[in-house]
Amino acid sequence: MSEHPSPPELASQAVVVSLPIQWGDQDLFGHVNGVVYFRWFETARVEYLNRSGLSHLMSGEGRGPILASIKCDYRRQLKHPDTVLVSASVREIGRSSMKMHHLIYSVSQQALAAEGESTVVMFDYHAQRPTRVPDDIRQQIERLEGPSGTARKNYR
Repeated sequence: MSEHPSPPELASQAVVVSLPIQWGDQDLFGHVNGVVYFRWFETARVEYLNRSGLSHLMSGEGRGPILASIKCDYRRQLKHPDTVLVSASVREIGRSSMKMHHLIYSVSQQALAAEGESTVVMFDYHAQRPTRVPDDIRQQIERLEGPSGTARKNYR
C-alpha cells in the first residue's frame, strides 16, 4: 500500500503502490523515459495478482497469468525527484482474460501523469493455451475490488 494518502483520483482503485522516481529513470531530455511507466504498471499489476491469489497457481498447477497487451496514455512529464502512486484495478473479467486499468499519479504535481490498460490472460503453461479464470480467483478479485468495483459488474 501507499505511504502517501490516496488522492480522490485513485479512490476507486483496488491496489495503489508508492514508488520513488529514480535518477536513472530519466532519459537524455531530463524526464522519465516512457518505458519506465510500463515497469510501474507491472509493479502494480503484480501486486494486484499476488493479492488476488494468482501467484499460487503457477507453483501448484502450471497455470497463471500472462500479459497479452498493454498501452499507456501519457498526460504529464515526470522528473526526479518525485514519488508516483501507481494503481491497478480489474475493469472486466472474461472467460480467460482480465482487463486491468492503471493510473500513475505524481505526488509533487498532485495530478495524474498517465493512464493505462493491460490485458492479462489466464494461461495453461503445460498445454500452452488460454484457460478459464478460476471461480475462486474471480471471487477474490470481487473482494479486492469491493462493493463498488467494476469487475463484478462486467463478468462474462
